[in-house]
Amino acid sequence: MSILRLVAIAWLVNLKSLTRSAFFSFTAVIQPIVFATIATYMFRAGHRPGTLLYTSLGAALMGTWSATLFGSGGAIAWQRFQGTLELLVASPRPFLVVMAGQTLATATLGVYSLAGTLLWGRLLFGIPLSLVHPVLFVVAVPVTILALGMLGLVLASTFVLYRNTTAFSNLLEYPVWLASGLLVPVSLLPRWVEPLSWLLAPTWGVRAIRAAALGGDPVAAVATAAALGCAYVVLGALLVRHFERLARERATLALA
Repeated sequence: MSILRLVAIAWLVNLKSLTRSAFFSFTAVIQPIVFATIATYMFRAGHRPGTLLYTSLGAALMGTWSATLFGSGGAIAWQRFQGTLELLVASPRPFLVVMAGQTLATATLGVYSLAGTLLWGRLLFGIPLSLVHPVLFVVAVPVTILALGMLGLVLASTFVLYRNTTAFSNLLEYPVWLASGLLVPVSLLPRWVEPLSWLLAPTWGVRAIRAAALGGDPVAAVATAAALGCAYVVLGALLVRHFERLARERATLALA
């Protein structure tokens, strides 16, 4: 219970901090709407109105991924700049527990990206919001958010050692969008991209949400996203321990 309480406190503190950041608010709130608007006009120009909800869901997950990515890297960077990173690493509780709460906070704000993008598409473009499997849609969304949060945990562990987190975040944003098939189907990309997409939680998350909304069987995708989330926790724990040890040995933990 004490570990769960620490995760909850880290989640709440980081959530309050992120909502007061103008940059992060733009990333999580405005940017998904911009992308959804551009994508909708592109698909309408191609005379494919049946894919508008498909596009809107992909744009919503784009915003969720951006929020998770920049929030995970930003949390480590802000702690380093404020001089609290060393205190958190040296505290009795594992640093992994604190990072888990922080990355879940960034993914939680991604829920707004999903809701805001769908509402924007409904009000501005008249995109229907009828769901084929509403119950499975409600299940698929939190599973996807949790899986993305755990993927952010894996990335945040590398930020402990790698100080240029902003550059690293920018590097990962667009490739994951493409490899996950958020807007462009993975089948249209080179064949070597598909095996990589299987390792990414956004791939299975967007498949589950689209299947629940548009029709299909989302159960397998939901289960895969949940399994990947558990694997990310194990991998994140190993990476945090390794990078934390390297940062201590090289005395680079506090260097900005």
